[in-house]
Amino acid sequence: MVAFSAAIFGTGLRAEEAIVLPSGMLVTPLDTIHGAPGPDGLTIRFRFVAPDLADRPADETTLSDMTWLCESYALPRIATPGPVPEQIVITLADRPVEFGTVTPEAKQYFEAFRPDGGICVWEMF
Repeated sequence: MVAFSAAIFGTGLRAEEAIVLPSGMLVTPLDTIHGAPGPDGLTIRFRFVAPDLADRPADETTLSDMTWLCESYALPRIATPGPVPEQIVITLADRPVEFGTVTPEAKQYFEAFRPDGGICVWEMF
């Protein structure tokens, strides 16, 4: 189940869309990218804004949060019936970033997962 928060972000995103991750960090959905294939075929990218990411290391807690987003947020949003993606990519960024644009001042984490039934299996990039 996805938890929602009444936090207000200065990014112009609606507060009711804020998701509280298991670690307590708040994220807001940015967009979903369907049209950019990955190395193994159909890839769906779910991108989130995490304003507190600048203070967050890339560690096991962050990976756990991203796995939770894959299983609790992304998997239920994959169309059924329909083609099953080979890969789901979860992105966390400390600010909205245009897809495919190099933004060196933004802190971003990317993790790839293979959907397997009702779980997401982490795949190293």
